[in-house]
Amino acid sequence: MEKGQGKRDDVFDDGERGESTMPERFRYLTKEAPDPPVKWPWFVALGFLTYAWRAVLFELGNWKRGVIAIIGFVGYLLKLLLAGVFHFIGDPITSLIRCIETAIYTFQAFYSGIVRSAPIPELTLIIMLASAVLAIGEAAAPNSVRSQSFLLSISGLIGYAAVRNYISEPLFWTLLLGLYAFSRFVKKRDDVTSALPAAAVLTAIGEPWVRVLVMVSYLALAISYHSKQLAKGKEEAEVVTADTSSRVPVPLLGAALAIGIHVAAKWAGYRHLTWMLV
Repeated sequence: MEKGQGKRDDVFDDGERGESTMPERFRYLTKEAPDPPVKWPWFVALGFLTYAWRAVLFELGNWKRGVIAIIGFVGYLLKLLLAGVFHFIGDPITSLIRCIETAIYTFQAFYSGIVRSAPIPELTLIIMLASAVLAIGEAAAPNSVRSQSFLLSISGLIGYAAVRNYISEPLFWTLLLGLYAFSRFVKKRDDVTSALPAAAVLTAIGEPWVRVLVMVSYLALAISYHSKQLAKGKEEAEVVTADTSSRVPVPLLGAALAIGIHVAAKWAGYRHLTWMLV
């Protein structure tokens, strides 16, 4: 009985199981018909999407009103701050414009004064005498000019203020004494280097007898200092060469620039008149 069942299973396994006995002319009725697309769920989903988008727009409208309120509050705070600045400081824009205009007018007046009546012989003499003092100091104490260019600039400004009567004579001498004390006792420099700013400005703007006295005194100080260095055996073996990268002191540069501007303006005016006549 088991053998017969095995035979039947073999028959079905060979492909005989599951074969339909329906005639061929009715086989087309058993084909699966395609389902028609259902459209009504899309309308339902569209309705939900419309409602959700309406809620989003409503929330965005609330956020918009909140942002506008915050911006208005910040603008009010800025207006209040600006009002406080105007009340306690004044109009900063107007003050800045006035400062700029004052600076421009001052520069124009200064430039016009240089072009009209720059004392060329006096400026030339100032450059020569100050350069001689600087050369004496540099020969006695190398790097005495480059090591204190800031103090030399300050001394030049002090001398200009004294010439223009911006400061009194006692204050002028006090400031020069302060420069010497700062260089000698704070920076711990030698006497020649410390006295160089005061000597240069006194030689440049002093009376003729003051110039002679200062130059002779400074030369004697430089010779004495150099002799002491030689006696102590502290002479440097290497000769200090001129440093081409060192800058000219600002006062001397300003005097030279004033001479150049005056000469250039006079030359330009002369050439302009010559071209007009030609």
